[in-house]
Amino acid sequence: MTRRTPPRPLDVEQLFPEVAPLRKRTVRLHPRAGAPTCRDSSVGGPLLWPLEEPWPVCPYHHRSAMVPVVQVRAADALGLVPFPAGRDLLQVLWCPRRHDGCWVVPEVHWRDAAAVGAVREAPAVGGEVPYGKIPRPCVVHPELVEEYPSWDLPYELWDLLEPRFEQVEAETGWDYQYHLSTAPGTKLGGYPGWCQDPQWPDCSGCGQRMDHLLTVESWEADAASRLTWTPVEDQGVRYEDAGLMLGDAGGVYLFECRRCPGRPVKERFDCS
Repeated sequence: MTRRTPPRPLDVEQLFPEVAPLRKRTVRLHPRAGAPTCRDSSVGGPLLWPLEEPWPVCPYHHRSAMVPVVQVRAADALGLVPFPAGRDLLQVLWCPRRHDGCWVVPEVHWRDAAAVGAVREAPAVGGEVPYGKIPRPCVVHPELVEEYPSWDLPYELWDLLEPRFEQVEAETGWDYQYHLSTAPGTKLGGYPGWCQDPQWPDCSGCGQRMDHLLTVESWEADAASRLTWTPVEDQGVRYEDAGLMLGDAGGVYLFECRRCPGRPVKERFDCS
């Protein structure tokens, strides 16, 4: 089923023309509980993993298998994320166990789906795993939307625009940060779904700021943001999502360097 995010309730660029040059596009994945196959894009679904290729394990818990988190076909990235040449499948896994200094240990793979014959199933996860670290299988409904910076808005612009933000909220009830700016939920590209100050990493190889690849959020929207970001098809409807709980309703953000060989990846995470 298609998911359609309603247009912003106010004309953002008319009210705040200073943010127009900062507009970005993102692909909201809209995960909903379902039964995806290994050849589908999914959150928490089975991966198209070659039988002859060992299943990845956590480098810190050497006998702990990583769990599938996101799989996205190039067609479902809607042209937003540039896939490496000869690759049409993005796969993200992570170790759901506790680690010092981080919530999860992720791993990113780019794959040629047509080259995969026999498929390996994910190993069972044994032992105790913290609640909310393993997503339930979800089908996705990719949608390309436009967004504006929230926590990524430069400090000087915050200082300039804050009086207008407050005036607009007082007159209309719509808050720039929650209702008008950055799309919440699990998504590709665009602005990370920060809960706090941004932590954009630099590449260890070239020293340049890395590109945002993927945000994985605890839920699609909180009580405030769902007022304007809930898809038309889901308004007034109860649905099951991936069932994640990352920290205190936070998110994990993956970044990559598209200039360096192998497209190195770093992660960041935060919560409210």
